[in-house]
Amino acid sequence: MLMTKERRPAIRTLRGWAISVLQEAGAVRECEEHGWMQDRADPHARERAFELARLDAPPGISPEGAVAEIRDVLDSIGDTCPECPPDSD
Repeated sequence: MLMTKERRPAIRTLRGWAISVLQEAGAVRECEEHGWMQDRADPHARERAFELARLDAPPGISPEGAVAEIRDVLDSIGDTCPECPPDSD
């Protein structure tokens, strides 16, 4: 039986690649209503994302550069959707 490795979708930008890795690791999620990325603040998921970046950096990008891009994207994503109304507890 021939086994193939599942391929990730083609990503056009380094930022898009980083978001894809963060989603795969479970470090970010997309607001279902508006589509904004939200940081899940899960330290284990973040570590998985950094490890994925080190092990499978895009062609032409060093592992350190890949980790730096993951960090930059995480720093630019908040934990709430800017379009969703705030929770009223």
